[in-house]
Amino acid sequence: MKLIKILFQIAILFAFYYIGTWIQEAFSLFIPGSIIGMLLLFSLLLSNLVKLHWINEGIDILLKDMPLLFIPVTVGVLEYIDFFIGKGIILLFIVLFSTAMVIITSGFTAKLLLKGEQTDE
Repeated sequence: MKLIKILFQIAILFAFYYIGTWIQEAFSLFIPGSIIGMLLLFSLLLSNLVKLHWINEGIDILLKDMPLLFIPVTVGVLEYIDFFIGKGIILLFIVLFSTAMVIITSGFTAKLLLKGEQTDE
């Protein structure tokens, strides 16, 4: 029964992905459909039209296996190693800078969300 529940939750997540893709294609938007679906899900979670416990276990399963999804990207980068020769130090700087920006932005966002959550109680 738990497996069916998790599969149903993952199906809900895929439904948001396909809805986002449909919106992107229907309106010829430059934003990827997966991002549109994620924003749609986020807005419905914020408005409590979709409850987090409806999809929580499915999200946990997908996040647990997320590192496996980066393996094809790494292999793909290795196919274009000639492109990176001679530009390694610049790319290293860009990767470090962008990673630092993501960490800082995520930290501030989490801090603001947690502060707002504490004032609600």
